[in-house]
This record gives sequence, structure tokens and C-alpha cells, in this order.
Amino acid sequence: MHQNYHFIKQLAPRLHSELAGKQFVEAFSQQKDELIIVFAQQESGEELVKPFFIKATLTNSFSCLSFPERFDRARRNSVNLFHDFEGDKVDFVKVCKNERAIQMHFESGRDLIFKLFGNRSNFIAVNAEGEVTQLFNNKLATDRGLTVASLNREIDQSWEAFVANDGRFEPLFPTLGKIANKYLSGKLAGKEDLRERWAIVQEVLREFESSVFYVTRIENIPALTLFETGEVVQILHDPIEALNAFYLAYIRLSGLDKEKADIVRLLKKRIQQTDNYLENTFQKLVDLENATKNDELANIIMANLHVIPERAEKVELYDFYRDQPITIKLKKDLSAQKNAEGYYRKAKNEKIEIDRLNESLAARETDRKRLQQHLEHIEGIELLRDLRAYIKANKLEQGSAAPTVDDLFKRLDFMGYTILIGRNAKNSDLLTKQAHKEDLWLHAKDVTGSHVVVKNQPGRKFPAPVIERAAELAAFYSKRKNDSLCPVIVTPKKFIRKPKGLPDGLVLIDKEDIVMVVAKGE
Repeated sequence: MHQNYHFIKQLAPRLHSELAGKQFVEAFSQQKDELIIVFAQQESGEELVKPFFIKATLTNSFSCLSFPERFDRARRNSVNLFHDFEGDKVDFVKVCKNERAIQMHFESGRDLIFKLFGNRSNFIAVNAEGEVTQLFNNKLATDRGLTVASLNREIDQSWEAFVANDGRFEPLFPTLGKIANKYLSGKLAGKEDLRERWAIVQEVLREFESSVFYVTRIENIPALTLFETGEVVQILHDPIEALNAFYLAYIRLSGLDKEKADIVRLLKKRIQQTDNYLENTFQKLVDLENATKNDELANIIMANLHVIPERAEKVELYDFYRDQPITIKLKKDLSAQKNAEGYYRKAKNEKIEIDRLNESLAARETDRKRLQQHLEHIEGIELLRDLRAYIKANKLEQGSAAPTVDDLFKRLDFMGYTILIGRNAKNSDLLTKQAHKEDLWLHAKDVTGSHVVVKNQPGRKFPAPVIERAAELAAFYSKRKNDSLCPVIVTPKKFIRKPKGLPDGLVLIDKEDIVMVVAKGE
């Protein structure tokens, strides 16, 4: 939570008290993905008056600000950056509204922005005209399109908006993050009354901004939280001191602690994914078992051919399996016998589906048992070389563990078709790359969102209900999920291109159709 909006909201005014009126002295980098920025009231010969140092660690796996009391610059291998700001005075420092970013505004009218977006964090220079002039991490090319205005988001966080979202807090507070979301969801569990839920949300938000910061350990990894959780190491009341304490705790992790925590977290994630799959698949089996069987419907129709009128869309017949009347849907353009044949075909597919689900359940239960055994063994390893040898021997690394489709992508089976959903931008790229050219590709139009793929079945056209269901999912996993109606792009995957250098999640579309749907999740 060191990059949680409600923490940054308390950090920014603290930085303002330290930096307002001070000059930008220099910014330099002497290690890859690390930036040092120096401020002071003025320079007096070789000495800085009341200096203030900001150290930004911006790696792919860990991004964090810290504030050392002093920093000795190396004579070699250091590069000056953002030198245009040298001598410029800080006017104010503030958090960007409803966003994980800090704006540092200078008297010249220019800005330096700390964009604290997890592994996409960056340091951005903006000129007085509002144009981005320099990035610390040039690989994040889309950051060149950012503006101060775009980083200040107006979100309706009123009681009325809460009611309009059926008591869901996520659309109103999108920057809470996983840990805070889990904490608040736990507080709301079992609470149905909207007034009570709203009161809990407000109480938790006040707790988040009460200037109490916990340096703790969650799954053996240091964390900075705004509430008590995990193994609490320190309780602090100054955001700068809290961030320094968290940073030191994180970088002091031993190699064994860090690598063990990483693989334990990965295994627990896979176990949770497997549990979710088992639960959903078992429920599908229960639903199939409890539903009226298609072969029974076919038999009932065949026993009553003489009483079924032509071009009927439904008919009420005697159900001799349950000794009661039953209403059966019919296709009016087919004879009663042809309708029965259709139900027999569905019964055949139904049996195939049940057999497939049972096989999948057995396989995933075996996977879960294996993952649990790995987890128990790893937690007992005490030497780093033994841990690495075990991970390599059992191919547990995230990149080489050969995860199943269900590990990689969200999956939904609908009318015998498999619908796959990308979990994030990079994952969506992988989904699109792996899709067959005749698979159907969907994406909410003109907004960010997950790629959705419907697997092709040779010789069969995609049924309209399958396309509609996939489009509903594409809308749900996009920025348009709360719109009343969402346009969704539908096209065969062969019309999708990914030129080299295009950012994660972005593709070019050569041909498309549009369907309009209401967003609907799983």
C-alpha cells in the first residue's frame, strides 16, 4: 500500500512542507532504474543549506520513494537528468486527485510528476504549456501523452453514486489496491443494507487517512499498510518516516526470504485459482445434473407426437419421469419429430460436456494436491541453493511451469464454446498471440480493456448468443463496464495485427464489426 492513493494523499502535503520554496539542485542516476533528486534552500559554496533528498527506485518488480538524510554521489557512472530544472524553485507539491501520482509544481510554471503505478511507475517532466518533455523510463512511451489534467480524475464518490452501483465500492474508489480492497471487502461481507455498507466504507476511509502507518510483513514480504494486518513490525505517524522504514525493511530481505516468499506467493495463487476452478466446475456439474435432461425431453416429445400442433413454439405435455406437466420449447419451423432429434443431439453434447467436466475436475484435484505438496516442502527449506534446486527440478518458475489455459486466462464455457479473457495488458497480448486465426476476437471499442477470444469449432458458425455473451464479457472487463450500453469490436483473429514496438495490450485491427451490449460479468 506504499503506492495507495490514500497513503500518497498524506505523503504529498508532508513533501510540500519540506520542499516549498526550495530550489531544484540536481537529479542524477548512477544505477539503472534509480533516480536521486536533490533540493536545497540555496547553495553556499560547496555546502547545501537544508538539503532534501528523494530517492526513486523504479524497477519492474519494485517501485518506491525513499528520503535519505544524505546521499554521496559517485564520481563515475552517474548521469545528470532533468537539468533544465536546476535553480527552479518549488511552488507547491500536491497529490493528483483520485490518482496515484504526485505533482511538483515550480515557479516557472513547469511540473515534475511522480507517477506511482506499480511496475509502470515513472518520473515525468512537463513544460509550462503542459507538454511532456522528458521521461525517466523511456520504455513507457505512452506516458508522453499524459497531462496534469488527465492525472486529476473527477469521480462521483457520493451516496447517490454508491446506490447507483448497487452498494459496490470499487467503481467509486478504483485506486485502493488489492490489500485495501480485500480489507474493505472483509468488513462488508454479509452486510446487505446499503446504509450500513456506506457507513462501513466511510469508516474505513477515515481509518486509511488517520496518519497511522504500519510496517508489517505479509506472506514474509514487508508491506506498508494503513491498517493493522499481517505481522506488524513498526507503527509510525509520519509518512516520510513510514516510507523510509518500509524501504529499508524491503531491501534488507535476504535472498532466501525474498525468493521463498516469491515462490510461496506464486504457489498460493495457483492453489486459489485451482480452488476457484474446482468450485465453478462442480457447480456446473450440479446444475447439469439437476436440470431436466435433453434426452428425457426428446422421449417425452416422441411419446406425444400425435398431440403436438404444427408450428408450435412451446407445448405442455405429461412428464412421465416426474409425474407432472412440463412445458417444452420447440422450434416452430421444425416438425415435432425434428425437434425431438434436436434434443437428442443436445443430449449427446450434454454427456460429452459432463464427461469433460469430470475429467477436468479429476485433473485439477491432482494438480491441487501436487501444488500443496510443493508448498509444504518449500516452507521447510532453509538454504537458498536447496530452494533454487527444488524450484528448477520441479519447474515451478512462473515462466517455465507450463501453466494451463485456466492459469493464464479467465475462462468461461458457454453453449459448448470456450471463451477466454485476458487478465491484464501483457496477458491479453499473450492471449491474442496464441489465438488461432479463425478464433473470434472481441474488445470494447475506444477504451482500455481485456482481449476476449472465443475458440473456433471447425465447420461451425459462431452462434449469435455466444457472440453476445463474449461481447458482454469484453464490455465488463473494460473501462465501459458501468456504461448503459457498450460498443464491442468483433472480428476473426486473422484481422488483428501486433506491430513491433506497440505497447502491451494495443493492436491494429484491419476489419471489424460492432455489437452493442450491456456489460455482464461471469
